[in-house]
Amino acid sequence: MDYNTPSSALWTGQSPSTEKSSQILIREYPHRAIAIASNSHALILRHSNTTSEAIANGFLASIPSARTRTGNSDIPTSKCMVEFSPTSKSNKLLEHYRPLTPRPIYGTLGLISVGRDVFLCVITQASRVATIRPFETVERIDAVQFFCLNSAEYDDVIVVDPYDLDSDAASVYGQPLGRREITEHPCHELQKLLGNGTFYYSTDFDVTNRMQDRPADAEAFNIDNFDESFLWNSFMIRPLVEFRSRLQQQTREALDASRILTSAIRGFCKTWSIPQGSAPLGARNGTGLPSYLTVISRLSCRRAGTRFNSRGIDDDGNVANFVETETTYWSPSGVVFSYAQVRGSVPVFWEQTPGLLPNQQKISITRSTQGTQPAFDKHFAELEQAYGAVHVINLLSATKPSENELTCLYREGIRHCPLSQPEGAQSRDHALLRDTEYDFHAETKGPQGYVAANQIRRYIDASADGFAYYLAQESEEDGEANGRPKNPKSRRYVVVLQQEGVFRTNCLDCLDRTNLIQTIVSQMAVEAFLGHRGEKATSDFWSRHASLWADNGDALSKIYAGTGALKSSFTRTGKMSFAGAIADVRKSATRLYHNNFTDQARQITIDTLLGRMVGQSPVILFDPISDYVAGELQRRSGEFSTNEKIHILVGTFNLNGRTDGIDEDLSEWLCPDELGSIQPEIIAVGFQEIVELNPQQIMNSDPSRMQLWEQAISRTLGRHYNGPNEKYVLLRSGQLVGAALCIFVKASVLHHIKNVEGSVKKTGMSGMAGNKGAVAIRLDYANTPICFVTAHLAAGFSNYDERNRDYAIIDHGLRFQRNRGIGDHDSVIWFGDFNYRIGLGLETAKELVKRRDLGRLFENDQLNLQMVAGLAFRFYSESRITFMPTYKYDVGSDEFDSSEKARIPAWTDRILRKGTNLRQLAYNSAPLRFSDHRPVYAVFECTVSIVKERLRDKISREIYDRRRAEVGGDTANLAADDESEDEDLIGYDAIEPGLPPSSSDQQKWWLDNGKMARSSISPPKPESPAFMTILNPKRPTNPYHPTDEPDWVNVPRSESRLSSFSSMSTSPYEHVNHSMLLSSSASNSAPRKLPPPYDPSALPVKFGRKQISEEPKTPSTEVAPPPPPPRRQNTMSSMNTGSTISNATASLQLARKPVNRAPLALPAPPKPAENEPEQPPAKQKLPPPVAKKPAHLAGPTPSASSVASGEPADLRPLQEGFETLVPELPRRSTASIHESLSSIYAGQNGHNGRDGRGSTSSLPFRNESPRAEEGRPQLPRRTNSSASIYSSGRTTPAGGIPLPGLTGQSALGRKPQLPMRKPTIVDQQHKQTAPPAPASRKTATPKATAVDLLGDDAGIEMGEWEALKPTTY
Repeated sequence: MDYNTPSSALWTGQSPSTEKSSQILIREYPHRAIAIASNSHALILRHSNTTSEAIANGFLASIPSARTRTGNSDIPTSKCMVEFSPTSKSNKLLEHYRPLTPRPIYGTLGLISVGRDVFLCVITQASRVATIRPFETVERIDAVQFFCLNSAEYDDVIVVDPYDLDSDAASVYGQPLGRREITEHPCHELQKLLGNGTFYYSTDFDVTNRMQDRPADAEAFNIDNFDESFLWNSFMIRPLVEFRSRLQQQTREALDASRILTSAIRGFCKTWSIPQGSAPLGARNGTGLPSYLTVISRLSCRRAGTRFNSRGIDDDGNVANFVETETTYWSPSGVVFSYAQVRGSVPVFWEQTPGLLPNQQKISITRSTQGTQPAFDKHFAELEQAYGAVHVINLLSATKPSENELTCLYREGIRHCPLSQPEGAQSRDHALLRDTEYDFHAETKGPQGYVAANQIRRYIDASADGFAYYLAQESEEDGEANGRPKNPKSRRYVVVLQQEGVFRTNCLDCLDRTNLIQTIVSQMAVEAFLGHRGEKATSDFWSRHASLWADNGDALSKIYAGTGALKSSFTRTGKMSFAGAIADVRKSATRLYHNNFTDQARQITIDTLLGRMVGQSPVILFDPISDYVAGELQRRSGEFSTNEKIHILVGTFNLNGRTDGIDEDLSEWLCPDELGSIQPEIIAVGFQEIVELNPQQIMNSDPSRMQLWEQAISRTLGRHYNGPNEKYVLLRSGQLVGAALCIFVKASVLHHIKNVEGSVKKTGMSGMAGNKGAVAIRLDYANTPICFVTAHLAAGFSNYDERNRDYAIIDHGLRFQRNRGIGDHDSVIWFGDFNYRIGLGLETAKELVKRRDLGRLFENDQLNLQMVAGLAFRFYSESRITFMPTYKYDVGSDEFDSSEKARIPAWTDRILRKGTNLRQLAYNSAPLRFSDHRPVYAVFECTVSIVKERLRDKISREIYDRRRAEVGGDTANLAADDESEDEDLIGYDAIEPGLPPSSSDQQKWWLDNGKMARSSISPPKPESPAFMTILNPKRPTNPYHPTDEPDWVNVPRSESRLSSFSSMSTSPYEHVNHSMLLSSSASNSAPRKLPPPYDPSALPVKFGRKQISEEPKTPSTEVAPPPPPPRRQNTMSSMNTGSTISNATASLQLARKPVNRAPLALPAPPKPAENEPEQPPAKQKLPPPVAKKPAHLAGPTPSASSVASGEPADLRPLQEGFETLVPELPRRSTASIHESLSSIYAGQNGHNGRDGRGSTSSLPFRNESPRAEEGRPQLPRRTNSSASIYSSGRTTPAGGIPLPGLTGQSALGRKPQLPMRKPTIVDQQHKQTAPPAPASRKTATPKATAVDLLGDDAGIEMGEWEALKPTTY
């Protein structure tokens, strides 16, 4: 924009230019995603449904450090994926997207989660309200919308847009309004808050910082320098800002140029355009351009809230209604002026309750002067660091008692503040902190009225001259080039002067009186600026200046109190009219309504926007490196966090309304002998009946009595602990009629304590009266939240149900700020007069007391019984009671009640605890006799966590940088053609800390950057050298199945010829050729020779058996060898004189393809002649039987059919889909073997054969359950090693690996195949007794005849063996 262009003038209400707008798009399939598209780039956001639902369902758990501590821990942290990419027609990034709204948007305020839904907040209506200088404009947010990332449920929910007059409000996506169900949007209140005209933003410059804290050049803009004190969308925009900071420099600049990310402030901003004729400084070269006078106020969000919900200071030094107001002036002559001042609540701990009577709201001081000083000092130290010297202007009244009390505390805090002490011998006028007490009402009470307020000038004139102002001037060499004005974007400003101090003004609300005085201070600064340049402003200029400040006061007052500012008519016109007075009365009445009825709801909305509600967590934009950093920080938490043990003394005392004990020594109660040399860091003292509970007292609290007891406690602690670092200060106290709570802390630990809050809950007269109820104070000791609750519950012997109700009301109804409850703390201590009695008669109870039978008394204690039943104080604990009942005594004696009422002795005064970091050291009562109760005390040891935040941030950045250098790469692409699942992009969290995350198809935790897994587990040492340790084969295959079986077992080493059976392992990575080992060891034809032990490293990639294609070829010219042998079956088949093979298991071996092995090559079957029939005659040799499917899938008992193996078998059925059914060939068996086995089985099982039908019992099959094998016969160990087994078959060449399941075969040839024969008598018996095969099965059920492989081998002729497979349980 050129200065010569008239359009540089401000047009109020003008919408932002099109170059500052974007378009919001949506894609529904395959995943719902929302894109914010500028002219060149798009920011795409997509919610992770899969991961969030898995967490919500309990299948996955988030990393504990990624969560905030919440009371509602079942709500998971929402994760979203984000991508920022350039858009073009070539990459088709937005091809499947459609517009979500027909109108443009003007930026995004961020992301927020409500329940399990995630919403994107965008600005839909905005208007320009200010121009600080050319190319630095400010827009006001007029309307926003929240779009759900993970659900289309709220797409049709319409909030009527007042700016959309002729719009489609009656139709959404073509649906008439009357046909839709009207639903309230979950973000409706947030939408109203953000669209109420009090929020402002700029896409040109950093609006959160004053001009002096920004670079002088207008085009410089760095999002990283946002001042979060004034950034109201900080909670929502932070995930996007963090994502931006991780981008590469070029991509980051593109994101900034897209103007998508928006910084929003709250307060006021407005510019008056000063015509050239009224401008105090003339334009250069007579351009005729106007000057810009602007007032911009930034309301702090640190202690944000409404009038009576946010008062005073917090432990971090933040005060309520803190506003930085800046007056700026830009002249076309190239001069920029700026002057800032601040306002804020009185920086002490005080509260004020709303009321229906004006000026009758009572002020309560909630912390002593000593307890306030650390926060007071922190507040002014931050002001001094940000602005320089500070001059306080206190406008509170000296005649109003409540305001005068605040003034006294304010004065005391300044006097003890280090900044108020001058250096060396200088006067107090040279201190960094000065104050002026100016009673505004007293000074303006005379006939001059508010005009007299100008007398403030003489009190602050010296400081105003010393503070100066900010001034920047355009450099002369950049003025003109070749007679033409240069583009303002290329102009360079030089800082001439800087502001070196600030005025801090306050009254009670920091609204009306404060705004009038700040107007005068601003006028003084502008006059000084013009005076230094020899200029004077016209009355028109000052009129515009006053109007701006009046509008500023109204805007800030509406935010804090609900109405415009009082006295604004005088600020605007310089005189107070009757109409202005009437308007002030109306505003006062309106304020009362808002403060009493609507402010609490507004406060909740504000806390939700700022992310301060309990249970509220920020949206996490997925970054795999960030997840890694979170895990590493949790693992390395010991480097930046420490655990420290502190001691807490808790005491409770029912005073019975008496004051005669105030002057007594309380050491036996507050400084008990159990402490020894321990000095507790925190002392919590609770009182009940601190005043008499008469009808006049139960509705109001008299703080004077509590103050007397506070002084008594301070005296006692001062006498007992008198060291320099052992001084105790009153941190906070609270009172509810008769119940009071005081927290004292050591002065040396005050810097660890923050966020101190108090709350009360009435339970008397259904919550109307305060004679019964509770007072609670919570605090954060370092990073550990602690809560103290003192309570006085319902009286009456049999009213334990009412006492239970009182407890429930207090536990659920007592709330601190930001909806924090009692249960939202790591440590909770309840103490007080709970009024639970002992359920015995008077005489019985007194007799037990006399005998000191405390056990019997405690068995009948009502509180004990209610806690055991879970009706009160669930999950709380109480230490063992070793002291006598504390109620009711005759005053001044140790005798129990002797009055006519004759109260039964009881432990009414109790102390309970909850928290794993609490350990109780003492529990006793003290012999103070001035009440009818005895005081009770307890000592606790509390473990607190202290985190060094700076060191944690440093370690986090180091881990992030190192990890990014290791893995590299950017965020995953979220284009429409991306077929990756959510869990592959987002990743699963670890189920438990220390475990790796769950794997997916794309991510495998056991692969480290592509490297194969390496096991570091080694088996334990065996019991003796004669044994070796292997995996236990009896363990369940499911590692999560509960079992008593050990992981490892000891078996004999392989030196024994039978050890191969003992060392069978169910591990799929161990394949031991047991059959070959056994056949070799049993052969008489050659000396026994065992193969070398299994060594996986000796094989390149092969595991287990060698394939047939790899066997060395023998000189034989015979046909190809038969298929590999079957695996070990449930039943040992009877053996033929020739070599036999089970085709069912052969087919199973053909189906199995181990990893890294070539497919099994099948021998080619002989082709039949042309005239030869396809089916052989009945008397000829039949083809081998084939199972329908692999044996391990066919049923619980696989087929074990066998055929002779002389000539090559016709394997056409295998190639044709295993459909041929052929009757089996019987195996030749020896009667002696069968008879011996039958006798063995019969002897073991008590019956002959399986199921008593004559069939032999089978060995347990690998897929059978362990229960199925109970009672089955086990093969006996082989004892006769002299038996000879004649083996036949081809021999294994030297150095080769024998084919599992096959015996050696001579090179001369195979044995001829034996013709079929009639079955023997034994076979016929088997046929007669065997059960018929099921009709549904196509294959014939094979006959199984077991062979004793470990018994006597005499008379057995062995052919080819069946493969032995370890049984899996």
